[in-house]
Amino acid sequence: MERGNQTGAGYFILLEFSDDPDLQSLLFGLLLSIYLVTVLGNLLIILVTISDSHLHKPMYFFLSNLSLVDIGFTYTTVPKALRNNQTQSRVITFAGCISQIAFSLCLCARTICVGDAP
Repeated sequence: MERGNQTGAGYFILLEFSDDPDLQSLLFGLLLSIYLVTVLGNLLIILVTISDSHLHKPMYFFLSNLSLVDIGFTYTTVPKALRNNQTQSRVITFAGCISQIAFSLCLCARTICVGDAP
């Protein structure tokens, strides 16, 4: 018989910040507000860069691309954390974990490629 892990579970259990319900609601509000400020701030940078013709220079092009990547990074992880906090679920499937990692790596590669462009 072959030795090794014979577990058939297709999910991971995530650790929580706290088990206290009052603290969880505070953390949810804090995380949601930071998430919204991040997304709205980056969208504002992108819209200002697109709308003003004086900002159509390479530096502002790269700034708007980095803002888009930042939106992607926060969008891949924070909504799952918010959902887990609200539903008291601490489980993420193997496919969900792999997809989060894949999106993060793609965004990281995009950041490196944009940063290296002439």
